[in-house]
Amino acid sequence: MIQEVLMLAAGVGAAIAVYAGAAARVVKQYERGVVFRFGRLRGDVRAPGFTMIVPVVDRMHKVNMQIVTMPVPAQEGITRDNVTVRVDAVVYFKVVDPADAVVRVEDYKFAVSQMAQTSLRSIIGKSDLDDLLSNREKLNQGLELMLDSPAMGWGVAIDRVEIKDVSLPETMKRSMARQAEADRERRARVINADAELQASKKLAEAAGVMATEPAALQLRLLQTVMAVSAEKNSTLVLPIPVELLRFLERATPTGPTDGSAPAPLPLSEAYLKGRAAAQEAVEDLTGPSIEPAPRSKGT
Repeated sequence: MIQEVLMLAAGVGAAIAVYAGAAARVVKQYERGVVFRFGRLRGDVRAPGFTMIVPVVDRMHKVNMQIVTMPVPAQEGITRDNVTVRVDAVVYFKVVDPADAVVRVEDYKFAVSQMAQTSLRSIIGKSDLDDLLSNREKLNQGLELMLDSPAMGWGVAIDRVEIKDVSLPETMKRSMARQAEADRERRARVINADAELQASKKLAEAAGVMATEPAALQLRLLQTVMAVSAEKNSTLVLPIPVELLRFLERATPTGPTDGSAPAPLPLSEAYLKGRAAAQEAVEDLTGPSIEPAPRSKGT
C-alpha cells in the first residue's frame, strides 16, 4: 500500500515537473511576450521575467523592443531637374505595440523595408539635385513622415531616417567641378578688380600729395633706390623725375635777350658741335688726345 502511494506521488511529481517545464517561460528585459490561446490574442502582454502559460493551449511570441537599424538598399531615380542619381539611406525604428506588430502585419521588418524603399524613390523624384546634396535634413524629415504614417498602424514607431550617400554619374561630377572652378575664378577676378580700384584711389591721393609737395617725390625715389639696392643686384635702373628735368629746363638760358628766337641749327651742325664740346670736356680731364698717324701704302 505504501509502495503504491509512493509510486503515485512520484508520478504526480513527475507530471507536475513536466507541466512546469512546458508552461514556464522567461521573457528577457528587451522583449515582450504576446500570448495566443486557441489562436485568440490574450489581452495581457507578458512583461520581462518569469511567466507561465498553459501548455498545448497557449502559444507565446516574443517581440524584440530594441531599436532596429535597417539599411535601405540604394535606389536609382531621376530628380526633378532630370539628373540620374543613386541614393541609399538607413532607418531607425522600434516596436511600441507588440500585439499590433504580431497581429496586424505578417513581417513588420520586411514591411518597413519595402515602405522605406518606395518612399526614398518618391523623395528622389520630388527633389532637385541641390536639395539632395545640401538640404538633407529637410529630406530626412520628409522621409520620416512618409514612413511614420503607415508604421503606426503596425505598432512600429520610426525613430529616425538618414540619407547616407548620393552617387552621381562621372559626367555630372566633371560638370559640377567645372562649374565650381568657373565660379571661383569669377570671384577671384572680382576681388582683383576691387583691389585695383582701391589701389588706384590711393595712388590718386598720393599723386595729389606729391603734386603739392615736390620733395615727396624725391623721397619716394630714394626709397625705391634703397629697396632695389637691398636685393644686391648688379644692375640698377634709376628713373629721372620729371621735376628734375623741369628744373634743368628752367636753369638753361632760353636764347638772346632781345626777344628774337634763335634760328635752329641743322642736324649735322648740331651733332658736330655737340661732339666737339664732349671732346673738349674729355681733353680737359685727361689731356689732349693723340690720334695715330695714317699708315702709308708702302709700309
